[in-house]
Amino acid sequence: MTQTDTRMNSGGDRPVESWLKTLWRTLRFRLAVWSALVVVLTAGVTLLGLRQGVQWALLHEMDQILLEDVQEIALALEETGPGDFPLLVDDLERKALGHKHHGWFVELRDASGGIVWSSIDAPTDAVDTIPVQELLPRSTGDYRLVQSSVPPGPRGIAAVRVGARLELMRADMARVDQMVLIAAAGILLLAPLCGYWLASRAARTVGEIIQTASRLRPSHLDERLPVRGTGDELDQLAETVNGLLDRIAAYLQQRRDFVANSAHELRSPLAAIRSSVEVALSSGRSADEYEDLLVDILDQSGTLETLVNQLLLLSETEVDQLRKQGEQIAFDEIVSKSVEMFRGVAESKEVDLQLGRCDRVDILGNRTHLRQVVNNLVDNAVKYTLEGGRVDVELVHLTDDRAARLIVRDTGIGISDEDLPHVFERFFRADRSRSREHGITGTGLGLSICQAVALAHGGTIVCDSRLDEGTTVTVILPLTPLDPGTSPERSEGVPGVVTEASLS
Repeated sequence: MTQTDTRMNSGGDRPVESWLKTLWRTLRFRLAVWSALVVVLTAGVTLLGLRQGVQWALLHEMDQILLEDVQEIALALEETGPGDFPLLVDDLERKALGHKHHGWFVELRDASGGIVWSSIDAPTDAVDTIPVQELLPRSTGDYRLVQSSVPPGPRGIAAVRVGARLELMRADMARVDQMVLIAAAGILLLAPLCGYWLASRAARTVGEIIQTASRLRPSHLDERLPVRGTGDELDQLAETVNGLLDRIAAYLQQRRDFVANSAHELRSPLAAIRSSVEVALSSGRSADEYEDLLVDILDQSGTLETLVNQLLLLSETEVDQLRKQGEQIAFDEIVSKSVEMFRGVAESKEVDLQLGRCDRVDILGNRTHLRQVVNNLVDNAVKYTLEGGRVDVELVHLTDDRAARLIVRDTGIGISDEDLPHVFERFFRADRSRSREHGITGTGLGLSICQAVALAHGGTIVCDSRLDEGTTVTVILPLTPLDPGTSPERSEGVPGVVTEASLS
């Protein structure tokens, strides 16, 4: 063979080898191979066990017959006198002739093992010198033998040996072997085919998952896997994947809404700043006019800065940055300072802002974020409470639950039942027409931030409201765990939960 032919053959083998490797990588083929191997091995062990069982049963049946014959002849010898011996011999001879097709024979032996008499076709030359234990069947060559001792009888007979050829049993076993081989061949043929069929059914759902996943796009996530209704693992897999697709679609929709709302909220202050600058550049103005324009720009810049900071804080919650280990904080001090900070704003609106019960508690968390939660809640309460209304703030140490409960309650304009389930959604503002009527503005991110911070600190936040009656927001946060031996009273250098105190 030339070098060119060798290269051609080598190149021709590569597609086959590559095809085999690709075929082996498929789950369907491997499941088929594994299931076929399991079936073949199980069937092989079963067939071999069945063959050995049949052989043992046939041999056991032959042994029982031989044992019965040898015991029957031994009894007959005991009852036979010297004159009756020829009659016994004739009976044994007739029995040997009647069972000639089985190769049945009998030998009468003396005490030294010599043959006194043997039936027709007895294989004395082959088995004469073979020792046989008392009533213990034994195979030798083509025969099965059983021997029994008898009391000394006529002509010095001391033992009876009965035997039969194994030829018929071996013929039966040959037929059994033939059937076993036929069954094994059928199993070897059907096991791979059935295994491939079963593997194809099992892998069909996986294939549908692959096809569906290949068609999915971020802008097109409405397709779902079919559920067959069998309730098996494949149905559970399809339901799990469908649930994952639902969550991904909801998340992407939320992100799209978030981006769109963010752009909308950022556009307004940017447009106002641009408009103010264009007005300033359109013509010469007095110093007072320029100062008014700069004040407007500063106000819009402050609004823009607040919105950007809120968006950055929300982005931190998306990557779980708020869950990082924080510092130990005197939460009651944050609450009392926040109330004092908003007291002037409340007085200017003629709103009665009161700090009721304020238990001294410590919380492990982020001071800035927790302060923002309290400030947002108090600010909203004051903002949405009309002249002559009231805002109450209280902080309670829940001893049994090892938690702190912050309650901010107002008598403001309230929230309708339709809007209440959405108050923690980003950029959601309930009944904007009513808010504009009372001169109230906001970004719609305050309560979203409060919820994100509360959840990040292992707490909860709930809102209860009645339209035109007021709103109550409750935040529950876990306290700092006490170390063994730590006093519950706060002292310098020893933080912990402290005794209750009322600050006003």
